[in-house]
Amino acid sequence: MQLNTTVKRLAGLALALCMTMQAGATEVAGIKFDESIQVAGTELKLNGAGIRYKAIFKVYAAGLYLKEKKTTVPEVLASQGPRRVTIVMLRDLSNEEFGRGFMTGIQQNTDKAEKSKMTMQFIRFGELFASVPELKKGDVMTNDWIPGVGTVVALNGKKMGDPYPDLAFYNALLRIWLGESPVDRSLKKAMLAEEDTRGR
Repeated sequence: MQLNTTVKRLAGLALALCMTMQAGATEVAGIKFDESIQVAGTELKLNGAGIRYKAIFKVYAAGLYLKEKKTTVPEVLASQGPRRVTIVMLRDLSNEEFGRGFMTGIQQNTDKAEKSKMTMQFIRFGELFASVPELKKGDVMTNDWIPGVGTVVALNGKKMGDPYPDLAFYNALLRIWLGESPVDRSLKKAMLAEEDTRGR
């Protein structure tokens, strides 16, 4: 009798532990995104995460982190404090393919006036991809906005180049996924927490 009670208690503890662990991360295509992270000394919350598909192939999983959860694009673009987009590669991709996807997303979602103001930053951003021959499955890229510093891009924890100073540049990056012509509409919905991606 006492043994049964002990087993039940242990099972209950194990279940509670599993539930606690699940509450601490969102899983997308086998990739776990922490519910909260620290960027520049500020706690950010996972706004939403999803998968970037190209045709039927899973290219990468991406998660958007903000100080407070937002469900509309204008709210995200106007949000205060640090922000982060974390990208985890789900397959190998050449720098040309990955870079082309980024630059096409910017072209399709940024008006001419804005692009002309940030021409040099966009050129430098394009050159950044040339410095990485290939992105491998499991590689992690972070794109941070840090007030007073700028946009900081890192690959597997290693900073890539100097910061990009304009907030407009970071918002142009965000519109790759959240603009009127996003690279993947289902990913846009997921990053805005419009659909549940847990367990996908």
